[in-house]
Amino acid sequence: MAKKLRLVLADDHELVLEGLRGLLNNETDMEVVGAVTDGQSLLKVIAEQSPDVAVMDVQMDGMDGLACLTEIRRRELPVKVLLLTAFGDGEAIQSALEAGADGFALKTAPPRQTVEAIRQVGQGYLVFPPAARKWMAGHRAAPTGPSLSGREWEVLGLLAQGLTNAQIAEAMVVSENTVKFHLQNIFQKLNVNNRTEAAAFYFRTRGVSGEKPS
Repeated sequence: MAKKLRLVLADDHELVLEGLRGLLNNETDMEVVGAVTDGQSLLKVIAEQSPDVAVMDVQMDGMDGLACLTEIRRRELPVKVLLLTAFGDGEAIQSALEAGADGFALKTAPPRQTVEAIRQVGQGYLVFPPAARKWMAGHRAAPTGPSLSGREWEVLGLLAQGLTNAQIAEAMVVSENTVKFHLQNIFQKLNVNNRTEAAAFYFRTRGVSGEKPS
């Protein structure tokens, strides 16, 4: 049998937390190994349980989701993070991406959509709702950033779609080593540390359409 995706959940509304736990425990490829109501407790559970994915509410009493995410990345805890929120405002989504979120899902979305978002994050994809891309398309950064080659923009665009190195290599008909080489150059030019930060830069500068800023 394939290894189950191990999850920890955090939401300061117990009813929401139990509903989410029940929903996910019905999935044959997922296992909830912890459920807490605040960010500090979540950090402790992550350290103890070493889950694959942490699913947390953005707004929680005490340490909220963004603060908890920042601390997770500061401690370099090896866990993917999906943020849940009832509000789809673009500024919150951009802040989450810049803080290192692997995914962002709306509480108003259908339950199956949320489950699939968690699954995709667990598989290494970047997941965020269309609202994020639309907002970023309307708030593009000034075109004064680092200079990327056309090939590097192509790699970055595919990365921002959530493709793995192998999928990027297949799409571009190149080797994975070539993709890795391009990504090393891209990360260095953008001064970013990971794929999520690189994708956040892409959406800020090229928006949903993928067009280069003029």
